Amino acid sequence: MRTTGPLRFLFAVWSISLLVGCGEVKSFSSLPFGLGGSKASDAGVTRQAARVAGAESVAVNKYLWAAAIDVLSFLPIEAVDPFTGVIIFGYGTPPGGGKAYRATVHISDPALDARSLSVALQSRSGAVAAETQRAVEDAILARARQLRIGS
Repeated sequence: MRTTGPLRFLFAVWSISLLVGCGEVKSFSSLPFGLGGSKASDAGVTRQAARVAGAESVAVNKYLWAAAIDVLSFLPIEAVDPFTGVIIFGYGTPPGGGKAYRATVHISDPALDARSLSVALQSRSGAVAAETQRAVEDAILARARQLRIGS
């Protein structure tokens, strides 16, 4: 079976999630959904997560990390790995919506940049439209910029 790029990425992230699944799981369901004025009470969420392995340093952008958790707060968090920048969300329904979604967010760089963020979004009936996925990425980037300006 030949897979497309987004499907291949989703499979790769799912495979990684199996490997990191035994990591720490936190619930941030108390965070309000949306872009306006919500504050993450957990200071660890907004701190930069970094791991030094020998001479190599891996870091994720703290604003993108917090924004992803904030914007997708209606989804339960299944697994997080701040060292690789992967957040795996379970199925959840957005406020006012009737369709359940799940998402995997990968933050690949410490820069606050669109190229640092990758979101794989799926509904129970399969993949979602590219416009929906792009809208979620845009919402995360907008919230990350708000957090950056506010700090």
